[in-house]
Amino acid sequence: MLSPAERFAASRVRQDHPAVQAFRALQSFELDPFQIEGCAALEDGDGVLVAAPTGAGKTMVAEFAVYLAMSSPRDKVFYTAPMKALSNQKYNEFVDEYGADEVGLLTGDTAVNPRARVVVMTTEVLRNMLYAGSDLLNDLAFVVMDEVHYLADRFRGAVWEEVIIHLPQTVRLVSLSATVSNAEEFGDWLQAVRRRTRVVVSEERPVPLEQHVLMRTKLVDLFDATQSASGGTPRVNPELIQMARYGGRTITSRQMQDVGRRHSKGGAPRGFTMQRSDLVDLLGEQNLLPAIFFVFSRAGCDGAVRQALRDGVRLTEGWEREEIRATVEERCRTLLDEDLAALGYWQWLEGLERGVAAHHAGLLPAFKEVVEELFQRKLLKVVFATETLALGINMPARTVVLEKLEKFNGEARVPITPGEYTQLTGRAGRRGIDVEGHSVICWHEGLDPQAVASLASRRSYPLNSSFKPTYNMAVNLIERFGRDRTRSILESSFAQYQADRAVVDLARKVRQQEESLVGYEKAMRDETGSSGDVTEYAALRRQISDLEKSGARPGDQSAKQRERRQREITDLRRRLKAHPAHTSPRREELSRWAERWWRLKRQTEQLQGQIATRTGAVARIFDRVSEVLLEEGYLKPDEDGEIRPTVHGRMLARIYGERDLLLAESLRRHVWDGLDAASFAALATVFVFESRREEGVVADRFLPKGPFREAWNRLEGLWERLDDLERSHRLPGSSLPSVGLCTAMHRWARGASLDAVLREADLQAGDFVRWTKQVIDLLDQITQVGEGPTRRTAQQAIEAIRRGVVAYSSVGS
Repeated sequence: MLSPAERFAASRVRQDHPAVQAFRALQSFELDPFQIEGCAALEDGDGVLVAAPTGAGKTMVAEFAVYLAMSSPRDKVFYTAPMKALSNQKYNEFVDEYGADEVGLLTGDTAVNPRARVVVMTTEVLRNMLYAGSDLLNDLAFVVMDEVHYLADRFRGAVWEEVIIHLPQTVRLVSLSATVSNAEEFGDWLQAVRRRTRVVVSEERPVPLEQHVLMRTKLVDLFDATQSASGGTPRVNPELIQMARYGGRTITSRQMQDVGRRHSKGGAPRGFTMQRSDLVDLLGEQNLLPAIFFVFSRAGCDGAVRQALRDGVRLTEGWEREEIRATVEERCRTLLDEDLAALGYWQWLEGLERGVAAHHAGLLPAFKEVVEELFQRKLLKVVFATETLALGINMPARTVVLEKLEKFNGEARVPITPGEYTQLTGRAGRRGIDVEGHSVICWHEGLDPQAVASLASRRSYPLNSSFKPTYNMAVNLIERFGRDRTRSILESSFAQYQADRAVVDLARKVRQQEESLVGYEKAMRDETGSSGDVTEYAALRRQISDLEKSGARPGDQSAKQRERRQREITDLRRRLKAHPAHTSPRREELSRWAERWWRLKRQTEQLQGQIATRTGAVARIFDRVSEVLLEEGYLKPDEDGEIRPTVHGRMLARIYGERDLLLAESLRRHVWDGLDAASFAALATVFVFESRREEGVVADRFLPKGPFREAWNRLEGLWERLDDLERSHRLPGSSLPSVGLCTAMHRWARGASLDAVLREADLQAGDFVRWTKQVIDLLDQITQVGEGPTRRTAQQAIEAIRRGVVAYSSVGS
């Protein structure tokens, strides 16, 4: 949060920064102090990290970077986003601002005007450019990393760190993050690897958030409004606590006594859940629409729309329905008539015309685009969404409804985190439209108001690195920098920075304990001034005690072992009695000090071991990855003894994905030889597809026949060998590739209908399009690194599956 001094500094910016002044004059509203501070940092020649709540306007600082670049003769700016939907959204915004000739888009499967001065792209595209040394990097002045807190993502987060580490120092970085509790730590790391970086943190929402709990048919404030108005720390509304205790009802003192008696006998009142349609009516009556209902389940989102239609919900007027239908017909005119039924087009359109829709990753991308556009135009009143909607897409609402405070994470139902709560409720309140935003939590039996308040009060969460070296990363860095320098580069990662921070605390504790050990040694000295005798004497006593305890367990040892143990005890007792400390008058006192010294010494050694495992942790993983690559022939020493990539390693350097080494091995071992285009596309799915549900074993008879099965068997054997090799080098290994999409992709490549393929794959249209686009991206990589027939067949496979809804979908998620 900006202090009064920082606000004063921001006010001075108005006189000292002419570019900021000119940019402000172009805006239709006054910039907030944190926006001015961030823009001023860029005009001063610094990079900047801006951490602020969702909807606070962080992107204004990024737009100023674009303004600065476009104000120069040649400067370029890259705008990176974690999702293709976000990339497309920013691309359209910049086209509106600067014209199509000045703006480009690169999302892996889409390339529009890549040599433009402003290019929007996914972060992976920029990472690949850096490793390839692309000439598109020439004249690059700024890189915007939107949603930079994605570097905590365990699957994709490493890409953000790779970009930050490897960008030329001449490029200024504009990092935009949700409010995280360790923004200063992250900023310190940026300062270390990017030099001049200013950290700007704001915790103020531009639109205040009013938080409620739906208790039966009433919206009850989560916090005590009277107490909050006094400026103190918010406390939970006492009325809410009482209602939660007694089943969501407000009751009199006599009723409270009666309920208390029944509760003590096991007769607590049952809760009451309001129907969604009734809640929509309630929100409409209180002028709290449009609203986003976060349901955390795709099936739940679709079911909610169906329920709303059954209940007769109608939220639109005649002119709105006409606009909705015209928009849908324009955006979806390229869809084939025979696909409309498989896509659920008519039910979807009916919901839109009534003002309700679902939004989740299973929707066809074109459908999601329409929902987003109609919601932004205030034509949709209620959207039932999964949490993916909270990830930066511009869809603010007046109200956000959370039906539950837990979600399924793929393994179990877990509570949402404070960070997720902040992201979700960040959608509530439209800047320039609403005086305040509203969040509504649906009460259910067992919900603890104090826990909800704790969740809602914590507006930040820590940003932790998920960085780890990959095979592709290793060969790229070794080729560019050599093995030794690569190790030092990896030591500059945020992961190691955080580990080193932890090491500092451990080292401080070790120093404190070492000082205590010195004190213990002084206390152990007897009248002769010797401490060594006492520690040795105490060690003999401990050995005797340990041997006696081991002999107290009957049946653990043979007669010969018991005899040998008894001889050892007798020998130790003889040595104990002969020890000089045995006759000391302070023998017991000194022994107690020696025992304390020994315990503290053991604890200190354990801490030192922890330090040893943390220091250089990233480089050690890199070493293990390198050893696998050396053993497999992707790296080898040159004439000077330097480790360098082989021809196979250079191929691996151009393969990006979770299974980079397996794909390289399959190409190197000619697994793909002899496959036709459909089988080629089917086999490609195993490198990208992950089932959302328990898949089980797909029987051989359901897989494509012919050469495909031989190729799959060989690939499975390669995976088993690599998995064993990785584990032998103390790497985690990988899961068996999934064949769950193979048959459906094979049929799609051979021209089957969308309806048949979706039933075969048991997938929603959006999922199928997304997986197919990832397959196309992988096939495109094969066309770049493969040879002769393999390259040609990969291209044929792309042409076979890039059809119908896949070809028409301009956006992937």
